[in-house]
Amino acid sequence: MIDVLVGKKVIGIKQASKAINNGKGTALYVAEDAERKLIIPLLELACSNNIKVIEIDTMRNLGKMCGIDVQSSATLILE
Repeated sequence: MIDVLVGKKVIGIKQASKAINNGKGTALYVAEDAERKLIIPLLELACSNNIKVIEIDTMRNLGKMCGIDVQSSATLILE
């Protein structure tokens, strides 16, 4: 069973990075099968801003959780 992420959110590495740099975000969802060289800087940014990181098994499942029909490597839940 895949849960649905409700509330305001941004989808994608660039959008999540931008929102974290602007002081927004409470939880970061990251797909385990995402390209690590792209995800690691985002994870470091989240950790330095005390944002909870939750790993999801696949990009496809994370996309479904966001309510979109495409894969997602990262999703940030906004405050």
